[in-house]
Amino acid sequence: MSSFELEGKLEKVFDTEQVSEKFSKREFVVKTANQVGDSVYEDFIKFQATQDRCDMLDKYKEGSDVKVSFNLRGREWQNKEGETKYFTNLEAWRVEGAEGSATSSQQSSSSKEEDDDLPF
Repeated sequence: MSSFELEGKLEKVFDTEQVSEKFSKREFVVKTANQVGDSVYEDFIKFQATQDRCDMLDKYKEGSDVKVSFNLRGREWQNKEGETKYFTNLEAWRVEGAEGSATSSQQSSSSKEEDDDLPF
């Protein structure tokens, strides 16, 4: 399966949903800027985290700069009338602070403080 990455601003984090006894999911939206010619458009990309990965969003607040690693998943489903429907999900498997984000800056500044006792 192919893996993808996307960087942007965490726009919205939804509560975890217990879909069934054995399946839980949590959706979230990342806002990105997409430049076409001289125009810049905002894209709002909805991801889904499942099972034990639902908690990985707890350490990020809406507005944080994040990098999402995800897989593209497709499903086929037939309704009661026999009509076939197709669904596409962006299955997030890792969320981390993006380069230059407040989270990354805090981490790098705390490591610099630890090195302050160096003579140079």
